[in-house]
Amino acid sequence: MEYTTLGDTGLEVSRICLGCMSFGTSEWRDWVLDEEESVEIIDRAVDLGINFFDTANVYSKGESERVLGTALDGRREESVVATKVYGDMREDDPNSGGLSRKAIEQELDASLDRLGMETVDLYQIHRWDDDTPIKTTMRALDDAVRRGKVRYLGASSMWAHQFADALATSDRLGTDRFATMQNHYNLAYREEEREMLPLCARANVGVIPWSPLARGFLTRPAEDIDATTRGESERRMYEHPYREGGGIEVNERVEELAAEKGVKMAQIALAWLLHRDEVTAPIVGTTSVEHLEDAVEALDISLSGSEMDYLEEPYEPVRVSGHE
Repeated sequence: MEYTTLGDTGLEVSRICLGCMSFGTSEWRDWVLDEEESVEIIDRAVDLGINFFDTANVYSKGESERVLGTALDGRREESVVATKVYGDMREDDPNSGGLSRKAIEQELDASLDRLGMETVDLYQIHRWDDDTPIKTTMRALDDAVRRGKVRYLGASSMWAHQFADALATSDRLGTDRFATMQNHYNLAYREEEREMLPLCARANVGVIPWSPLARGFLTRPAEDIDATTRGESERRMYEHPYREGGGIEVNERVEELAAEKGVKMAQIALAWLLHRDEVTAPIVGTTSVEHLEDAVEALDISLSGSEMDYLEEPYEPVRVSGHE
């Protein structure tokens, strides 16, 4: 395993972050693993040197956090755990979501309880809240840091002007600022290169992309996607513009280069991200130990400048996706 510093936090994190959206209960999504299978993957991740884990309160309506906390029991100090707040947790409670002070305080306490932890390393806003002033959100998050419930703050997909506003608001108020950006970024979706990634580089913000394999689009030939359990049931895969703007040709070139190097398509897609200077650690979700091991092996794949160019060349601008 390789390690790197997460933004300006001083934290040393593995270059692969294990995404925990696929852990919890299959009652939430058909492709989600139940506890026993989830713990097996988390245990193997620890064995492989992964120390960075990302979950959210909405994943399996809290079960992902509970399973992760159970799996890390006894090795909490060696782990860097990230979770998120924003999505509605209870249909009958309008204050169980959003980024008001009430929502942040009560949902943070609930997350810590499920994780079995007194402090979470990285607490992220899952999306931007148009209904709550950013100064209110930043003050509530800063209070959580000062109370010792949170070590560092992070954000997820939003417009670059919103993120710039959040950073400026923190500086103006003298509160803790966002140290990380978890954004939608992969070979088939590169709109973040226009504004968000340059902003993060200037602000020394760690970049931990979600969906590095484009929800499976970059793991197999495009025509084979529907044969997978997730391809059959995951409508959101088709809401993202992976098949637009040269996406099919990108998929074909990933397949071609993988064949030339004798590796898997997913490993090429991950290796591309790992070669991008802006990226700290892609968040890799998986439902099998084999795919987890494949992801770690991607660290050993070297891509030349011409190979990077070859993979990137077909890309064309597409509609912005992932902020919703």
